[in-house]
Amino acid sequence: MARPSKLTDAQWESIGKRLLAGESAAKLSREFGVSKAAISVRFSKRNETIKIVANQIVDTERALSFLNVSEQIAARSLADDLKAISEHLAGAARFSAATSHRLAGIAHNKVAEIDDAKPLDESSLASLKGIAVLTRMANESSEIGLSLLRANKDIGSDDNSVVIKGGLPDDE
Repeated sequence: MARPSKLTDAQWESIGKRLLAGESAAKLSREFGVSKAAISVRFSKRNETIKIVANQIVDTERALSFLNVSEQIAARSLADDLKAISEHLAGAARFSAATSHRLAGIAHNKVAEIDDAKPLDESSLASLKGIAVLTRMANESSEIGLSLLRANKDIGSDDNSVVIKGGLPDDE
């Protein structure tokens, strides 16, 4: 287990903001009494990600500026729709994962009620059938979340571009 940081979260946040503003890690390490390596480890990847996202925003806004006003409105509306859909799907995934977890827990508890030493009677067979149904329902409930995870993994392995089908008509 790592030892606690000398700095508070607010101090680390301040260092991160000042690094993004262009101050040197060496200067900040002297000022805050931490090693330059500690600052580098904590912020190098994060700041690089922030810069990449900032560049993507600039590129997107530049591309948007080349569209006429009605196309800009259509693009923003489509983007809003895509964000809303994404949020709703994430919510559905959370609910389906919770449902899957609960159903699997009920099935697990039902399995624990079966006496392994006793031969299977009609009551045990009925319980096993009920467990099979619960297990199948739990697995089916998990599909939305699993599909979203697979899709997110696929997007992450691409070049981070998004393909939007539909929307504006082609210029033919």
